[in-house]
Amino acid sequence: MPTPVAFDAAIGRQFIKYARLVAGRGYIHNTLGNIVMRAPHPDYPRGLAYTKHAEISLEEMELENIVITDVPTSRIVWGERMTSVGHNLSREILRLRPDINATIHVHDDAIIALLGSGAPHAFNVLSLDPPFVLGKPVHFVPAHVDVEADVSSVADFIQNTNSVVLVGHGITTLGRTVSEAYHRLNTLTAEVRRCLLAEQHAALMGTKVAYRTQAEIEDMYRFAERIIYPTRADHVMQDEAAE
Repeated sequence: MPTPVAFDAAIGRQFIKYARLVAGRGYIHNTLGNIVMRAPHPDYPRGLAYTKHAEISLEEMELENIVITDVPTSRIVWGERMTSVGHNLSREILRLRPDINATIHVHDDAIIALLGSGAPHAFNVLSLDPPFVLGKPVHFVPAHVDVEADVSSVADFIQNTNSVVLVGHGITTLGRTVSEAYHRLNTLTAEVRRCLLAEQHAALMGTKVAYRTQAEIEDMYRFAERIIYPTRADHVMQDEAAE
């Protein structure tokens, strides 16, 4: 006998908590930012997706604005309101990445401004933490590719990233938990702001920004899991480098 789909109030409360946190950071300007959280269900092998319905923003929403959908399809299994088109991308990410249980999508001012200025589509790194927190390189989707309306190209890149930048649009970060997706979002946007400030100051001073080398960044990606989720506090990178 099928197991009825029931709204999990604990997931709902966690959803609202992170909706408030994301809005409080100034990421939300309208109805289009969103969060998706996967929940297991015995009748749905890929679980179910909790998300906000269309026509209301994360900063305005309450528990009653959460709907639950299937993952492979857009079918609503709890609630009545339709989701935004952006939910297609999050569903496809959950479908292709069983290790990922949450996504956050926002339209960040700094990233949109930087890429709109003609800057290269690359993620430069000044500080130590971005490669450790992000875990994988940032992927840039060109402005002419709409991966929300047509998700067919997502499989080509999603296994190799935890942060997707939709050029001229916004960013989607992935996490095993909504907390991890939130940390990755904040880390990515903070580093972009740091780079903008560094470039401005270097231009005024006539100096050159000291970005991390690609070799340094790749090394940090290698140690990301041990640094962010340590089993001990010392010699994490040194011991593995010696092996």
